[in-house]
Amino acid sequence: MEIGISTFVETTPDVKTGEVISQAQRLREVVEEIVLADRVGLDVFGVGEHHRKDYAASSPAVVLAAAAPQTSRIRLTSAVTVLSSADPVRVFQDFSTLDGISNGRAEIMAGRGSFIESFPLFGYDLSEYDDLFDEKLDLLLRLRESEKVNWPGSKHRPAIQNLGVYPRPVQNPLPVWIGSGGNQESVIRAGLLGLPLVLAIIGGRPVQFAPLVQLYKRAAAQAGHDVSKLTVASHSHGFIAEETELAAEKFFPSTQAAMNVLARERGWGHYSRASYDAARSPEGALYVGDPETVAQKIINLRKNVGITRFMLHVPLGSMPHEDVMRAIELLGTEVAPRVREAVDKWEASGSAE
Repeated sequence: MEIGISTFVETTPDVKTGEVISQAQRLREVVEEIVLADRVGLDVFGVGEHHRKDYAASSPAVVLAAAAPQTSRIRLTSAVTVLSSADPVRVFQDFSTLDGISNGRAEIMAGRGSFIESFPLFGYDLSEYDDLFDEKLDLLLRLRESEKVNWPGSKHRPAIQNLGVYPRPVQNPLPVWIGSGGNQESVIRAGLLGLPLVLAIIGGRPVQFAPLVQLYKRAAAQAGHDVSKLTVASHSHGFIAEETELAAEKFFPSTQAAMNVLARERGWGHYSRASYDAARSPEGALYVGDPETVAQKIINLRKNVGITRFMLHVPLGSMPHEDVMRAIELLGTEVAPRVREAVDKWEASGSAE
């Protein structure tokens, strides 16, 4: 069971003061967070790609590369790379470069993107949202196969005829995950391709994602892949402090502010304290509390949904850097050991699939 962190490198106004830290400062803080995550024994750190004022990381590979020489074991991934509006050759080159700098610890998490700012920015038609992803994913996977690339071309890109793509990654193949918000089509696609799957479990009841995991495994088996080797991750919002009520009070203000920005943009309902408290209940999708509370929710996610990697998304909205650092420290030193021990015992008892 792998445990890690994901972040969108948020630069939203402080809910108490209205102050907005510079994007440069927040980027430097994230590098410190990655270094700490490595030091406390976490397995993976993901940085999401966005192209808007309230998120500072438009280039996850560059952010991760800044941390790579200061870390030794943690895996470094995008969360996600918006592949539909990116050049797959450049994405592969960027993460191959990161793989070299980190000596084989880079991953790509490819997604279609739940935010759409990158499409007009890079000159793509949003009506071709799905076709773009399918074609670009095909090319990205071709780039992993050999040094010289032959690709027949598509509606959106000319053919590539026996051209070398460099640098080559240390890992062979360079890991590519498929990110999904719970869309059946994307889950089936990942299974048919035999690629690892990441589910954004950020609302509702996490147990409701169990059928999607089974659908993913059935698709993989149908395509002839070894289901026992499949890996499934979740990306879920949360925060950890020494006491559950302290964690709840610290995480709520920025969470409410961030969620209500999205609510206004997407036509969702108002995010209230009642919504928040329901989400951090044992059945909800928020992982907020003391180390024991959060550990038990992750263990239940493993047992009930089949997750093999858990990524805590923190912060949600801007929070004090020292609070985020403490949450990362607690995740690595207190939550992760509890989860790993429980999963090892559970699987040794023969209860796991």
